[in-house]
Amino acid sequence: MAKLTAEVIHAIRQTARLLEQSTQYQWGHMGLCNCGFLAQQITHLPKDEIHARAMQRRGDWSEQLIYYCPTSGLPIDELIEQMLDFGFDTNDLRHLERLSDKAVLALLPLEKRNLKHNVREDVVRYLQTWATKIESDLLEQIYLPMDLEKKESIL
Repeated sequence: MAKLTAEVIHAIRQTARLLEQSTQYQWGHMGLCNCGFLAQQITHLPKDEIHARAMQRRGDWSEQLIYYCPTSGLPIDELIEQMLDFGFDTNDLRHLERLSDKAVLALLPLEKRNLKHNVREDVVRYLQTWATKIESDLLEQIYLPMDLEKKESIL
């Protein structure tokens, strides 16, 4: 599961906003698909560079993630490494490409869970729900003592 950080939440929400506003979504283009849009946010690489890196090895994002090797020296593996270092894992990215994380889908109303992985509006809905889930998980880990007013100031 993705790291519970404000940076991860922001990257997912920003990806959803940009995707929602974009007219260039193409599921078959490695830089303009579900993972491609997120990769643009994380790596700041243009869509064509992401696509070119991915084309040096066959397969869509799901296959690229199966064959990912951090020591291969392939540009796509370096890109994937950046995404992993940022706070995602390979399962997060696989699920994003197919909109398939059951924990994310369970947060959607029953009638809206049948998302199509190559429909921009469905990807935006999935990203927004995913960000909300991570945010909720992060907030659950924050502990504030009940007797804050009794603590002496250190100033």
